[in-house]
Amino acid sequence: MHASLQQARQVLAEQAFSALLGTELLEYQREKAVLRLKVKDDLRQQYGFVHGGVLSYLADNALAFAGGTVLEPLVFSSEFKINYLRPAGGDTLLAEATVIHAGRNQAVVRCDIYDCREEQRKLCVAAQGTIVRSPPPAN
Repeated sequence: MHASLQQARQVLAEQAFSALLGTELLEYQREKAVLRLKVKDDLRQQYGFVHGGVLSYLADNALAFAGGTVLEPLVFSSEFKINYLRPAGGDTLLAEATVIHAGRNQAVVRCDIYDCREEQRKLCVAAQGTIVRSPPPAN
């Protein structure tokens, strides 16, 4: 059974790091997830752009949420590759992840992150990763 948007938001809320950053889950449907992060000044590097580690975190989490729509209930990232296409200097990041291929135990997922300023959005990151189904936790 596919988890609802509200259930997926609860999972996100239970991630301490995501809560610290203020990440929001905007969309959660079969083969797709959209996350938003409002950029605080302490997430920027010395030149005023969003730190690459923040972009990497956001891509990884969006990949996992999208993969989770087809592999739930428990998933984790097996690997991912990230291309930083341009520096992100806006006030909001939008990560859109979609499943490219899903098997029984793993899914290949793509994530595009957009740097949003006012009414403009520019692609700043392209990532792709493998999300795997986790075995149930041991009792």
